[in-house]
Amino acid sequence: MVQVLRFDNGSFVSITEGQEKIGGMLASIATEPVPSTVTIIPPKSESIFLKMMSDYLSSITKGINIVSAFIPQKLDTKTTKVLMTKIKEIIEK
Repeated sequence: MVQVLRFDNGSFVSITEGQEKIGGMLASIATEPVPSTVTIIPPKSESIFLKMMSDYLSSITKGINIVSAFIPQKLDTKTTKVLMTKIKEIIEK
């Protein structure tokens, strides 16, 4: 499940699989030339996916973005692409 809360200066994205829980959490802020990202809660897995998503969101919204993911099992490539596409569609509306 993907949930997005949009704000004037950024967003909060929650990605959960199975149970709705807070998982690993990263925050990014748009800075030049690349976003600045910090880990709030270290993820058990998918840390690269979380960082990419948080950085991407900050780049397009030019704001602060927090991404949380509770993903008990490793994501396959197809699922990762589907999640990224879905989140991009929601944010770019």
